Parts: sequence; C-alpha cells; structure tokens
Amino acid sequence: MTHPPVHPHLPPLREVIARHGLSASKALGQNFLLDEQLLDRIARIPGPLAGERVYEVGPGPGGLTRALLRAGAEVLAVERDRRCLAPLAELGEAFPGRLTVIEGDALDLEPPANAHIVANLPYNVGTALLVRWLGGQTWPPPWKSLTLMFQLEVAERIVAKPGTGAYGRLAVLAQWRSAPKLELKVNRAAFVPPPKVMSAVVHIVPTGQPQGVRPATLERLTAAAFGQRRKMLRRSLAALPGALDALTALGIDPERRAETLAVADFVAIARLL
Repeated sequence: MTHPPVHPHLPPLREVIARHGLSASKALGQNFLLDEQLLDRIARIPGPLAGERVYEVGPGPGGLTRALLRAGAEVLAVERDRRCLAPLAELGEAFPGRLTVIEGDALDLEPPANAHIVANLPYNVGTALLVRWLGGQTWPPPWKSLTLMFQLEVAERIVAKPGTGAYGRLAVLAQWRSAPKLELKVNRAAFVPPPKVMSAVVHIVPTGQPQGVRPATLERLTAAAFGQRRKMLRRSLAALPGALDALTALGIDPERRAETLAVADFVAIARLL
C-alpha cells in the first residue's frame, strides 16, 4: 500500500537528544547528524520512497529515520543502543504503522527483501556490512539499492578507478556487479560530535553479474592481490592455486601490480580460477 508523504510537527533533533539525555557513544561509533535539510537530501537519493520499504541500520535518535518517513517510506530500523529506543518509539507514534524498530546488531541480521538500505553507518562496522551486502551467491541481491554514509576515505575507495591510490579490493567488490556513485560529501560540522574526518554518501545499485564467476572466488583473489599491494602479481598471487596460470592464459604481465588491473581483469582471472 502506497502512503502519501506526511509531515507531522516534530521537535528539533537537538531538543530530542537533550530531553532523552543522549550523547554519542564512541564505543558504538556514533556521530549524530542533525541538519534536517541535509537529511532530507540523503532520503531523496534512492529515488521516490512513497510506499517503499527501507532498512536502516543504526538510526540513533532518528534524524535520518524521520527524513525517510517524511518521504513516505515504511522503515525497519535496527538499533543496538537501548538509549535510543525511546526517541524512536516517539517517532513511531508520529508516523503510525510506518516504523518498526528492532533492538539488535545488524551484523547478526539479514536485511528484508525488496528494501532500499539507507544508513548513516557507524564507522566501526560500515565496511564489514557493505562487504556482506555486496557478497552472496544469489544475484540480484534482496536489496534494491544501498545509500550509505561512510568516512570520505572509504567512500572514495568504493568508487575508485584503476591506477589511483584509493583503488583496491573494495572497489572491485563494489563494481564487478553493481554501480556505485559518490553522491554527496558531508562536512564534519554537520555532526554532533564532529568526527575527525569528512564523510560522504555513496549510492549503489545492482547491475548484471558476469557469467561463470563465484563471489567467494573473487573475494579470495582480491584479498590476495591487494593484501600486499606494493608487490608484483607474481609475488602476491603465488600462494593462490592456478592464479599465475590464469595470468599467463589472459596475457596479463605478472610483473604488474594489482592496482593497475581493471575490474574486468579481476573478473576474468576469477572466471579461470
């Protein structure tokens, strides 16, 4: 059922945080985003959300959650910080029947099918969750798109091109069967407390999967190739059975380094493995 976006009057986020005595937890990698216009911009990145399902990880006091609800989404949020459950419950009352909150750790859960995943990810688990969502034998994946906030350095690694310093394992895993785009850079001052680094929002949509390639094989290959990124491929891939033969078969010079290979080259090597 499609819900038209509604805009109930909500108290400012700073007021919500103060009333519930919340402070960002360093242990949980929290930094609260309070700029409502910025949050609405992030909620628009996946496209029209009226009636769409959204899976949000680490909503905290609910800043991005309220933007997603304003956009008309039905939100399933996973929060492990018990202190944030009360403000999220209040938000659920403002948008009846549209917000479900699970107390738990997203690393222990699978996202629901046919949902957009939208999250200001805690810095300490963001990469692990991304690699999991990008992995998996089944493709297309259960999710429709990923709209995720990372440290700028991580975001740049996801969208990096061959031959650049940021290009590595994360770029190959993100680009071999999906299309990532850096949508928005976010200044430190937008957060409470301000993190030490800039942030950025990356949007990822699934594309076609190349035939004859298993994700687990590609993960092993990229882990070996980029695990010692300053070494030539003949050294970094020596312990991976069949890898050097694959280079020969494909006419790839084993004296090259991993960061000079295109995503398609890694796909071709993985296919032969």
